[in-house]
Amino acid sequence: MKFSLGYSPCPNDCFIFDALVHQKIDTEGFEFDVRLEDVETLNSMAQNEVLDITKLSFHALAYVNTNYILLKSGSALGFNCGPLLIKKQNNDVALNEKSRIAIPGKLTTANFLFSLAYPNYHNKIVYLFSDIENAILNNEVDAGLIIHENRFTYQDKGLEKIMDLGEYWDSLIHAPIPLGGIVMKRTYDLKTIQKVNELIRKSVEYAFANPESSMPYVKAHAQEMREDVMKKHIDLYVNQFSIDLGELGKNAVELMFNEAQSIGLIKSFSQNLMID
Repeated sequence: MKFSLGYSPCPNDCFIFDALVHQKIDTEGFEFDVRLEDVETLNSMAQNEVLDITKLSFHALAYVNTNYILLKSGSALGFNCGPLLIKKQNNDVALNEKSRIAIPGKLTTANFLFSLAYPNYHNKIVYLFSDIENAILNNEVDAGLIIHENRFTYQDKGLEKIMDLGEYWDSLIHAPIPLGGIVMKRTYDLKTIQKVNELIRKSVEYAFANPESSMPYVKAHAQEMREDVMKKHIDLYVNQFSIDLGELGKNAVELMFNEAQSIGLIKSFSQNLMID
């Protein structure tokens, strides 16, 4: 059986899926046709049901959960690992409701967290996540949200932090931040979905047991080519929740959805979010 599978080219996703897509584990007859895209593209593709299995932002899951079900393995959650709101160094102009804010996509968890912290800031401009720093440096925007490897290198480029939105989330709700998850079409039978989930779990476990094995794949697609940055990125976003969300992870996702509903970002969501 063959499935279309989408995830980002970022180090954490390549680390997670390397063993699966390169058959370093026994995939038990399952094959995967891989598509690498930035997360907002994957969010949009999920809305159009393009892929059988896909990484997406947890914010986006609220809009597609009638067609996709969340798997227990492969997710990115953690404490204080959220996006950063940054600006040019030595720029003392205070942000206001008219400020131009670069975001990596409307359906990203980054945008959800920014909307939570700055509910009246609506002058948002969507950029590819890797273009946001240059947009700030070129004065196209006043500030921007950065995700992925950029959080480790932005200061080297003359940028500084306004707010760590992960710390902000933790100050409101002491729970892991649900950043991105892996979902599969509900049209597949439960046994098949559970098998795919188990294979992703085995892929993550293989990566943890053999951390250098995935590095050629990670390096081939990483935006930031410094190996120490790639490893910091993996260490931050790949953890026990990536093996299995568990009750704590599942509760964190539901807390996020409830919060999004309370501020009007989403209208409703299915209570049957995740496979049993």
